[in-house]
Amino acid sequence: MQTEVIAGLIDQRKQFLRFVENRVSSRVIAEDIIQAAYIRAMEKASTLNKGESAVAWFYRILRNAVIDHYRHRAAEDRALEQWAKDLITETQPDATTQQIVCQCIDNVLATLKPAYSEIIRDVDLAENSIDSFAKKSGITPANASVRAHRARQALKKQLIQTCRTCAKHGCIDCTCP
Repeated sequence: MQTEVIAGLIDQRKQFLRFVENRVSSRVIAEDIIQAAYIRAMEKASTLNKGESAVAWFYRILRNAVIDHYRHRAAEDRALEQWAKDLITETQPDATTQQIVCQCIDNVLATLKPAYSEIIRDVDLAENSIDSFAKKSGITPANASVRAHRARQALKKQLIQTCRTCAKHGCIDCTCP
C-alpha cells in the first residue's frame, strides 16, 4: 500500500512543484523542498489513515516544509544580523593592554631570525597581506605563507620560553625581561 501511495504522489510532482514554487523565491528552492517532502512522506507513510486522501496528506507535508524553510531562513537572517552587530561593536584592547602585549612581543621579535621578525611585523602587526609582503620581498606567496607559519611557530616558542606562564595563560601583568 505505501509503495502505491508514494508512486501516486510522484505522478503528481508537477502540481506539487507549482504549489511550492508559488510560495518560495526560486525553482531551485522549490525542488529542494519537494525532494525533502518526498523523503518525509516515505518516512511517515505509516501515519496516512486508510480513509484519508494521500494528496491532501502530502499537501500538509508540503505546507509544513515551506513553513520550515522560512523559519530556517529567518533564523539564518537573525544570526547574520547579530554577527553584523557584533562586528560593529567589536572593541579593541585598551591602550595599556596593547602596550604591554606589543612591548613583550617586540622584545621577543628581536631574538628571532630577521626574516621571521620582518614577516611578523609586516603581516601580523601592520596587517599587510601575505601577497604584498611576498612582492615586496621578492618571494612567492606560497613561500611567504610558509615563512609566516614558521615565524609564528618560532615566536610562540620564544614567547613561552621568555614569558613562561604569562604566554601559556595569557596574563596581562607581564613582568618579562
